[in-house]
Amino acid sequence: MFRIFLVEDEINLSQILTSYLAKEGWEVRSFTDGQSALQAIKEHPHLWILDIMLPDIDGYQLLRSIKEASPDVPVIFISARDADLDRIIGLEMGSDDYLAKPFLPRELVIRTHRLLERVYKSTEAKNSAINLHPYILDENRRIVLKEDNNIELTSKEYDLVLFFAKHRGQALSREQIINHVWGEDYVGTDRSVDDLVRRLRRKMPDLRIETIYGFGYRMTAK
Repeated sequence: MFRIFLVEDEINLSQILTSYLAKEGWEVRSFTDGQSALQAIKEHPHLWILDIMLPDIDGYQLLRSIKEASPDVPVIFISARDADLDRIIGLEMGSDDYLAKPFLPRELVIRTHRLLERVYKSTEAKNSAINLHPYILDENRRIVLKEDNNIELTSKEYDLVLFFAKHRGQALSREQIINHVWGEDYVGTDRSVDDLVRRLRRKMPDLRIETIYGFGYRMTAK
């Protein structure tokens, strides 16, 4: 669940926006002054929504403190002041989006959805990728790419290359490979491993898979 911190000193507007955001399933915490929000920076929410005009400290000062503590956290600025100036200054300081008052609460919800998806989905995708130059393994989608071209693998071929990728430099016995790819209940010979490795080498010829005679295989670390 995403945690969103909303800083808005207009109490009625804060309540309305909090209600709209919470209906999306997000955990929303609202602040009506900058100092209380400043104290909450250490809690590292997934997203900040900041009003520039606050009763105690300047929104820009709060943004600066947020970015110092969490440089990658996304921020949406909202303001009723000079829209062009505030937008430019906010973007220069690291905000990711800007909304000029008045705006419809639904617009904020839509922008929040898009920003959260852009920031955290891309991070998730990046973290799920394994680099086996010149190949990229995408664990989330269970695909292998080479120069943005999808390499067609069977399910077992993908399981095998992923197993190798996560144990690079390690000698893997045929029994280990069978247990991982086929399961411990597999009934058959270890020749199935050799056939599978042969097919994988044919489809991904740039892989560095060494044969350890009498034992199994090893993908060498690059």
